[in-house]
Amino acid sequence: MAKNALSDQSKSALAIMAERINLDPKKLHDTLRNTVFKGANDDELVTLVVVANEHKLNPLQKEIYAFPSRGGGIVPVISVDGWIKIMNSNPRFNGVQFHSTIDDKGAPVSCACTISVKGMDNPIVITEFFSECKRNTEPWKQYPHRMMRWKALSQAVRTAFGFAGYADADAEAETAPDESDAKPVFGEVEAGGPQLFGDDAPEGAEVEATEVGAA
Repeated sequence: MAKNALSDQSKSALAIMAERINLDPKKLHDTLRNTVFKGANDDELVTLVVVANEHKLNPLQKEIYAFPSRGGGIVPVISVDGWIKIMNSNPRFNGVQFHSTIDDKGAPVSCACTISVKGMDNPIVITEFFSECKRNTEPWKQYPHRMMRWKALSQAVRTAFGFAGYADADAEAETAPDESDAKPVFGEVEAGGPQLFGDDAPEGAEVEATEVGAA
């Protein structure tokens, strides 16, 4: 892509986002470069902004952010807050329920997420299994039940509202060369700092997300 064409596309995408979140485009560009999209080159920045605009996600609220890819560079990642926003903003959304199963020691076995969709006779039911989803990260060690709910939710939203083909960061293991120290590009999360999973999220839960745009 020609440099001037890339520049025009970036400015256009940024202008759309800036208007949507009521922020000066130049200020938005600088803020994204220094925080959630830190380390992105021009091509990656355009991709991140376009994906955010497509799904009306706010990167400053950590609904979408940049994550290092195993193959180099960074990829756009939607957090569970982003998936919740996508779900709640869809006019066909008609409710969500969870059903978890545990073993005799209280450890998670599976979690099913049921999403009711207007106009469909049967709800979408997606079941995820702990043995297939667990990762060697602190959130999965400390909060396995919560992480299973988020995993089931992201998969159910993708299925219910047509996000097939978007790779899951945990399933594909593409976002981090070492699962034990995976962290977002925007850096360490201090106690009381930004959280991707909402105000009641446990510290460190920000590493669980779903990658978009991967083949």
